[in-house]
Amino acid sequence: MSSDSRWSTIGIPNIHPTWVSPLCGILVAAAIFRFVPLARDASLMLAITVFCVVLWIKSPVEPWFTALLGIGLIGVAFSPGLALTGFRSPATWLVAVGILVGEASRQSGLARLVETLARTRMPTAASTDAVAAFRYLLVAFCLASLALAVLIPSALVRVLILGPILLSLGDLFTERRAKIGLFLGPLLATFYGSSGVLTGALANIIVTGLVESTTGLSISWTEWLLWAGPVMGIGRVLVVITVTYLLYHPRDKGSLAAHERTENVGVTSQQLRMLAFLLVGVAIWMTDFLHGLHPLFGALVIALLAFAPKIGVVDSDAISEADFSILFFFGAIFAIAAGLQQTGFTDLAAEALLSQLPSDASLPIVLVFVVVVSQLLTLVMEGLAVASVLTPILTSFSSSIGIPLVPVAVMEAVALNTYFFPYQSAVLVAILGMGTVDSVELTRISSAIAAVSLLFLVPVQIGVFALFF
Repeated sequence: MSSDSRWSTIGIPNIHPTWVSPLCGILVAAAIFRFVPLARDASLMLAITVFCVVLWIKSPVEPWFTALLGIGLIGVAFSPGLALTGFRSPATWLVAVGILVGEASRQSGLARLVETLARTRMPTAASTDAVAAFRYLLVAFCLASLALAVLIPSALVRVLILGPILLSLGDLFTERRAKIGLFLGPLLATFYGSSGVLTGALANIIVTGLVESTTGLSISWTEWLLWAGPVMGIGRVLVVITVTYLLYHPRDKGSLAAHERTENVGVTSQQLRMLAFLLVGVAIWMTDFLHGLHPLFGALVIALLAFAPKIGVVDSDAISEADFSILFFFGAIFAIAAGLQQTGFTDLAAEALLSQLPSDASLPIVLVFVVVVSQLLTLVMEGLAVASVLTPILTSFSSSIGIPLVPVAVMEAVALNTYFFPYQSAVLVAILGMGTVDSVELTRISSAIAAVSLLFLVPVQIGVFALFF
């Protein structure tokens, strides 16, 4: 007798497994609203947050559906203005325009060109051995993704550009696990490895900007690279390569798709134009210190050029093939972050956690505490929102007890770039929105990378700071 039947025999109706997660989310949210000792607005906002988080983790429905539900709940419980906060964020529209850029890159044939070049440049031994080919391509594209973090100051843009290329490259393999590994590895390398480059991650930029505005201390690009680059840049990429290889390397050495090896690769005018458009965008991103424009405008220029009559590479029909449902997820993430901050929950949580740290704590203890606090807060709000709330508190506390601010800023940014679940990061949401992997697969690999980073790389980085500061 099934478990459902056993329940029905004692008078409890059958519950379809799909409804278990929503029911659990409702019960937990109701308990939080009823029993957590917070102001009514704060407890209500926390209850909505937990309800959405439970659904995002368990994924009984599509993430965009949960996001739309969350936006509706915030709008009814608080105000339409708060519920729609996320749609006023440049980051949300950066994703929207980036989706168009990714679609143009795919339809122009540029992704296929990159895949062809990578295939034809493979060592001879790798051309007949799927395991060797996977290893070669994974290492090559992960290192190239790290290099791209130096050029393009937005992980979101890098992911949206690399995604179609990696999907095309995965067609070299017949095993799905190899396709997924080659897709996720380089994307996570450019995301997690960006912790070592000041301009590589928005969390780095926000943390250093807040440190400078509140204390006057300016952390230079080279200083950040010196302290964080070796461990949190190169080291994290090596972790990504190792974890991805262990989880997704092909089981069958003969699982390479049939293909012709040629030394002459033809390049079309469309591919060249699309590459030129991308380089124009890169130039805009790399010169942001001159014009101060948000990365959205670089992506916007690329999209306008790619879709422009006469000179463009695709027509307006390409828009119909793009999936914009991910924008609801972004809208919900930012609305939740704004709601938690507006109701005062984030301030209370941060101050309560920091009050547990003794005022005479040593630098390693402080840095461990910074990582723990940052990680805990990312469970209830988006990492960039955590940076805006937590950084002023950390800088004030560090200054009061005489702890150097550079290690504190680096470790906070590292923690805010370490995620276990896709809902915690806009970049992971963008990867999920490409439709290649589900939330369970992305959670598995991101959790593994996060765990290894926290257990091995973070202690090494803290040891470096303890040695030199």
